Amino acid sequence: MQKELIFDFLRGVMAYVWIAAGGALGSVARFWASGAVASRIGLAFPWGTLAVNLTGSFVIGFFATITGVDGRWLAPPRFREFFMVGVCGGYTTFSSFSLQTLNLLQDGEWFRAIGNVVLSVVLCLFAVWLGHVLAALVNGGKA
Repeated sequence: MQKELIFDFLRGVMAYVWIAAGGALGSVARFWASGAVASRIGLAFPWGTLAVNLTGSFVIGFFATITGVDGRWLAPPRFREFFMVGVCGGYTTFSSFSLQTLNLLQDGEWFRAIGNVVLSVVLCLFAVWLGHVLAALVNGGKA
């Protein structure tokens, strides 16, 4: 009984380890890809971030569908977690937002999908502004 509990615990811990490893890979890929785009196009507009958000959204949408229940590729649940939560999540959280919004649309939840888009953009912009203001106050400067 005690061995079973230990093995269950280790399996749970390993899920976090694999997601963290995927997140590290995704973060490094984001750093490289956004830098590569920015160095070629410039920094006047955040083209690198836009490119990462677009490619990440495409990749998670493709992977979720191709490895889903009706997909052509069978992928174990842990690998899907590693790739979608870890790699794609480290690469861009916009990919998760996009997939969840698509799922709402496919389920006919138009109001919730639109609400997710509007609330995410407005509230996240407000949150980043609020964080900026508070940090500027802590720094002793003006916001």
